Amino acid sequence: MKKTRFNANHRKLGAHMIEFCGWDMPVEYKGIIDEHLACRTAAGLFDVSHMGEIHVTGKDALAFVQHISPNDAARLSPGHVQYTGLLTDRGTYVDDMLVYCIHPEFYLLVVNAANTDKDYAYVQSVRAGYEIALDNPSDRYSQIALQGRKAVDILQPLTDVALAPMKSFTAVFGKVVGKECLISRTGYTGEDGFEVYTLDPDPAPLWDAILAAGTPLGLEPVGLGARDTLRLEAKLPLYGNDIDDTTTPLECDFKWIVKFKKGDFLGRDVLVKQNEQGISRKLVGFELVDKGIARPHYPVYLDGAPVGQVSSGTFSPLFKKSIGLVYLPIARTAIGTEFEIGIRDKKARAVVVQTPFYKRNY
Repeated sequence: MKKTRFNANHRKLGAHMIEFCGWDMPVEYKGIIDEHLACRTAAGLFDVSHMGEIHVTGKDALAFVQHISPNDAARLSPGHVQYTGLLTDRGTYVDDMLVYCIHPEFYLLVVNAANTDKDYAYVQSVRAGYEIALDNPSDRYSQIALQGRKAVDILQPLTDVALAPMKSFTAVFGKVVGKECLISRTGYTGEDGFEVYTLDPDPAPLWDAILAAGTPLGLEPVGLGARDTLRLEAKLPLYGNDIDDTTTPLECDFKWIVKFKKGDFLGRDVLVKQNEQGISRKLVGFELVDKGIARPHYPVYLDGAPVGQVSSGTFSPLFKKSIGLVYLPIARTAIGTEFEIGIRDKKARAVVVQTPFYKRNY
């Protein structure tokens, strides 16, 4: 298994380690519920060094990003970040990703750990005609996410960057505990916070310094377990569960990332047709009415007939109830619609609810 450069930090803290996408990663430290609630009420510290980074450079860098992304990267000025998809010519997902405009001829794509090699091979396969260079330096990057309402207070004493004025989805280069970093006001939890990237070969002091500064303020290290429950409460999709190469941005309720007016991009014709004709299904949020916990892949029934399966599901540590995401026929996606989920040998009632389940109020 691959190990991030923070592996020794996790083991020193007594983390429960598991194999995840070929990486030796912490799934929990004190426990998923405690870590989840710490992030919601104070702050959480995550090792996300397993994520992939792809460099797109050259005079056609913007044109190429426009080709592979449905969002409008032309809106990005240096130091700005955009959430989007990496799409097939069928309008479905190869992956979802963040696009960073470093400068007009340098874009950084941040992709999911499980998909890094696949994504890099894919962008290589569709690069013809563009004067660009592509690079996959993922193994040289280390990345920490500091998430929560106290993130600014924790990180500010450790960096020369003025954090409070930074707007969401912006990024700036600066030093954190003396190490050169890219600091981005982004995250995957529904909270305010920062993602810190570095190419420093010895980034471990970053983890220790942030943890030491934040512990008096309630900061806890957070593993993959709570990372999943946090992102689900915020209705942030997970590739392989909620989105994949069979789903489009329109179906997963992310029409807002599709900018039809920007011009051509991979899958545009399919998405235009789908938008005009209307989607047949949509990803919706639900909560269980009956007792139980709806897990991914549990069968879903409408009027007694099977219609699919739960894409994401868990027990919400914040709301103390079972929540999840599921694709339902478009005619049955209204809030309040009831359906059933097979849990072991029983069928439990569920109801479509407003999403995101959690939205920060600060």
